[in-house]
Amino acid sequence: MIVQFEADVFRWDARSDSDWYFVALPPELSDDIRETQTQRRGFGGVRVDAVIGATTFRTSIFPQAGGVYVLPLKRAVRDAEGIVPGATVVVELAVLDA
Repeated sequence: MIVQFEADVFRWDARSDSDWYFVALPPELSDDIRETQTQRRGFGGVRVDAVIGATTFRTSIFPQAGGVYVLPLKRAVRDAEGIVPGATVVVELAVLDA
C-alpha cells in the first residue's frame, strides 16, 4: 500500500525534555491501514518507508488514542528538508507490514 497525504508538523508535548516531532495520518487513511495490516510491532507500530521532499527514510507509524497513526520525523529528516513545527509537509508512505 502506497499513499500520499499532507499534514501539519507538531511537537509531542508529553516529553518536554526532548524534541519529538510528528505528523498525523488522516483518520480515513489510518482506518485503511488498520484494516489491511496484519503484523504489529512494539507499541502497535507498523513499518513504513516514507518520503518527504528529497528525503527517503524507513521508520514505523504508531497508533494514538484518537485512532490515527502518527509518523515520527527524525532530526536528520527535519534538517534535510528545513521542516519546522507547524509546517505543512507532503508525505508519501509505503506500508511494509501487511
